Amino acid sequence: MSKQRYPEEFKTEAVKQITERGHKVADVSARLGVSQHSLYEWIKARRTPREERQVQLSQTDELRRLKAELKRVTEERDILKKAAAYFAKQSG
Repeated sequence: MSKQRYPEEFKTEAVKQITERGHKVADVSARLGVSQHSLYEWIKARRTPREERQVQLSQTDELRRLKAELKRVTEERDILKKAAAYFAKQSG
């Protein structure tokens, strides 16, 4: 199951339906096709100040980028280990 990414404007409007207009989370969830869990997370996230949220988003993006880079570097290292073992066996 792939994780769908929603634009910030979509999330903000969904939260406003609940917090400002008084709609129930279950109703908004069904109407928009978003899980109730996601809606509760979005509500929780919007309770933090905007600047703090921006910092959290940038940290999340950086973490995602670093994890991808770590995966790539680990794969490269494993390939080099195998190549070194192969050439050591050939020459020795």
